[in-house]
Amino acid sequence: MHSQIMRSERRKNYELCKIPSCHPFVKWAGGKSQLLPQIMRHIPQKFTRYFEPFLGGGAVFFHIAPYNRNAILSDINADLINVYKIIRNNVEELIAALNYHQTEYNKSPKKYYYELRDSKKVFNNIEKAARFITLNKTCYNGLYRVNKNGLFNVPIGRYKNPLICDTNNLRKASMVLRQPGSSLRIGDYKKILGEKVDKDDFVYLDPPFHPVSNTANFTNYTNNGFTLEDQKDLAVIFKELTRRGCKLLLSNSNTEEIRRLYSDYSHFTEITSANRSINAIGSRRMGYEELLIRNYSQ
Repeated sequence: MHSQIMRSERRKNYELCKIPSCHPFVKWAGGKSQLLPQIMRHIPQKFTRYFEPFLGGGAVFFHIAPYNRNAILSDINADLINVYKIIRNNVEELIAALNYHQTEYNKSPKKYYYELRDSKKVFNNIEKAARFITLNKTCYNGLYRVNKNGLFNVPIGRYKNPLICDTNNLRKASMVLRQPGSSLRIGDYKKILGEKVDKDDFVYLDPPFHPVSNTANFTNYTNNGFTLEDQKDLAVIFKELTRRGCKLLLSNSNTEEIRRLYSDYSHFTEITSANRSINAIGSRRMGYEELLIRNYSQ
């Protein structure tokens, strides 16, 4: 019996080693790479499946992927989920397209950026993914913003030599996303969480943040935005999933409204400091406070 347990542990450790370590392949406003040490302190020791319905750059998912393969990843941004699917299924074709964009961009950055951004061409899914990554890597601070017509309208960023095609990381991300237990879905978080999440599942919620001021509202990841009413709806769902026995961890800005909405969980709330790269003035990118709110004890 002891030898069987040892063999099982060795096999488990070997399988974990086969899953490569990688990082987000897009820059994302509010991305969680810088806060991973704080977030990882709050990840529950045991859970059944992992849900991330505001996927964005997926920093938390990529960090915990070697330790949990049952991941249901989703986002309402169809273009973003298309990128994930292309990386999973067609990574080599994507790399070839990105290398082309890298070459053309290097010839005339500003000209090529605006031609690509404003192109009326009908792209196939691989071309859409390559365009998405190229614009993300070269636009202002990696900001994803669309207007009321759903058109990407971010200006070019100030980069000397942006790396558009990170071949090694893309191939690793492809391997992670191909793990049998992972799935990718396009959908509103309400639908995903309402239909799919069960007791002992772990859900990480990273919605567009409640603005800390009237001029800090960068929530137009879709043409519908994310309003205060959406924040209130999310808080209601948080309580419902808590009653269902799910484990929830939420990130949001440290504002009076958010503290009020989650006051029942104040004893499980941590305040963390973070930088926000979307501010045009460098000195104002530092010193922001974010909340990590959970509904379970460690």
